[in-house]
Amino acid sequence: MKKIISFIRHGHPEIYKGLLLIAAIAIIVYIFPKQGKFKYEFQSLKGKPWYHEDLIAPFDFAIKKSPEELAAEKADIIKNSKPYFKYNYSIVNERKSQLLKDFSDKWDDKKNKKAREKTMTFAKKVIDSIYNKGIIEQTDIIENKPGDYSIYVLYNNVAEDHELRGFHTITSAYEYMQEQLKRNENLVDINFISPLLENAIAHSLSYDKATTDKVLKQALDDISPSRDIILKDQSIISKGEIIDAEKYQLLQSLKWEYEEQAGGTGSYLFILIGQTLIVTLCLAVLITFLAVFRNDIFLDNAKINFILILIILQVLMTRLAVDSQSFSIYLLPFCVLPIIVRVFYDTRIALFVHLITILIVSFMAPNRFEFAFMQLLSGMIAIFSFVNMYNRSQIFISAAFIFLTYSIAYIGITIIQEGGTDVLTWYDFAWFGVSALLTLFSYPLIFLFEKIFGFISDVSLLELSDTNGKLLRELASGAPGTFQHSLQVANLAEEAIYSIGGNALLARTGALYHDIGKMEMPMYFIENQANGVNPHEDMNFDESAAIIIGHVIKGVEIAKKNNLPEQIIDFIRTHHGTTITTYFYRSFQNAFPEEQVDIEKFRYPGPIPFSKETAVLMMADSVEAASRSLKKYDAESIDNLVEMVINKQIEQSQFINADITFKDINKLKKIFKKKLMNIYHLRVEYPR
Repeated sequence: MKKIISFIRHGHPEIYKGLLLIAAIAIIVYIFPKQGKFKYEFQSLKGKPWYHEDLIAPFDFAIKKSPEELAAEKADIIKNSKPYFKYNYSIVNERKSQLLKDFSDKWDDKKNKKAREKTMTFAKKVIDSIYNKGIIEQTDIIENKPGDYSIYVLYNNVAEDHELRGFHTITSAYEYMQEQLKRNENLVDINFISPLLENAIAHSLSYDKATTDKVLKQALDDISPSRDIILKDQSIISKGEIIDAEKYQLLQSLKWEYEEQAGGTGSYLFILIGQTLIVTLCLAVLITFLAVFRNDIFLDNAKINFILILIILQVLMTRLAVDSQSFSIYLLPFCVLPIIVRVFYDTRIALFVHLITILIVSFMAPNRFEFAFMQLLSGMIAIFSFVNMYNRSQIFISAAFIFLTYSIAYIGITIIQEGGTDVLTWYDFAWFGVSALLTLFSYPLIFLFEKIFGFISDVSLLELSDTNGKLLRELASGAPGTFQHSLQVANLAEEAIYSIGGNALLARTGALYHDIGKMEMPMYFIENQANGVNPHEDMNFDESAAIIIGHVIKGVEIAKKNNLPEQIIDFIRTHHGTTITTYFYRSFQNAFPEEQVDIEKFRYPGPIPFSKETAVLMMADSVEAASRSLKKYDAESIDNLVEMVINKQIEQSQFINADITFKDINKLKKIFKKKLMNIYHLRVEYPR
């Protein structure tokens, strides 16, 4: 019990890491679709033999129609659908009433009463004949249609089937009227009745779009998704039988029904347990890998949090694509993840994280093997082709390689499955092209993650290492000697760290900024004393030491004020570690031998270096500064100087927190000696 309480009290990082892992597992399992998976993969076996055992129907299920069958049925219904027109009784009655009213108003009562009756009877007969046939409204839907084209006409909500030839148009109704007038010109007053009849003609049948669309929608909705029934224990396919279109549709129908039933309430708990086990196993392998091979990342909860968030985002992206079914899953830019991880970590971490992510995601993807095969290959190519970010064209080159890898892998799989390339279309490769182009969004995402998690990428380091930047220009103008010293240290550190496998660009950038604290009081540092005046001659030794030590604290303050990344500020903090300002300490001892010396007044505040890069900077800074005090420059003096400076730092335990070995240190010594001899134009002495 005491051990548990002690762990809870002191093991906050481990507890947080455990909670982080549990939360990630819970989120991923929550995102996963809660349905069982059909245990047979057959989507790529169309036209191939069935390699599994004889498959017997485990339950009754309906044979689903294929998408092609459903599309054909829908097309047939749309093609044969008839438009609906509505007979407008109100318009007909209104026009007939208006005709009678106009007739009564305009007829001259002085005329023959018998002629009035004949004309009235004639007008009624003509208009009734026209409206009994009906005058149809001309719309796009019946334009240029033949006379036998069939439509539905709604008479008081009762639909009747008619051909177009059975109706008048406005033109044909007018022609019919003129024909009747001509036939009866001797019997009626044509001049009087003609304009009245013409005014009475109007559309009596109008297109009813709402009813047409409603009926068509209902017909489409009524299409049955299935066409037959398979009974339990009925044979579906036998081993070795070719999977033709019919068998393929049977298997698809069984798969759909199986996953529907497996997603029921009775199986939900088991599906949840299975998904939890799979996700837990994958993430456990990832965490174990980090613990064994990259302990620095394993101990940093922020870095683990970053990796888990990337995995969760990829899982979420896949689930949304699978649910939408409006585009291919191969449209998704899965290669963005390994590129981003590669930028902030290394190739091995990027490859392993990509592998774990694809293994998890593949449980949601169709054709899991083909999907995992293509994504793993493309991710590897993305990592290998994305060597660095120094060149802006690098990301475009990587995108081109990703597209090429997708395409070659897809062509190879298709040839194996289909026995040829006949089924390949440009549309298949369009998804790969879009996916490759979407990897270009790695750049803004890298910048975003830098700001959120406090990471630093090569792009940011390149910007910071530009000596024309504001802060470095101020250093060059305010403390030119310090600036030249920083340039020399940067060259030494870059060459040295490259030889032992560190981040050369980070070491160079850190070296350029490590002494920016000297800008506050540049004349108190010997490299800036061009006129021979040394202000330390008029000061106490402990005061001088305080000023020298203070440049570290001042440097941190200036860096934070100018929003430099913490990774660069670490170089400022650690470049002297917890060493002593030996010159002023010894001078104080010699001047006041009887006094007790407080050594802490002469000690830098630290911390000591905790990475290869910061350790190399400490060595490079010290040997470069010390080399300026040599009275004689030859191979022996430089050799002795480098050995003395670095060995003294080792004695003072300055590198115990850094991931650096004695083998590395010996290699660094050789590089420093060689570089210093080149700086001071010395030749290596060859044995005679």
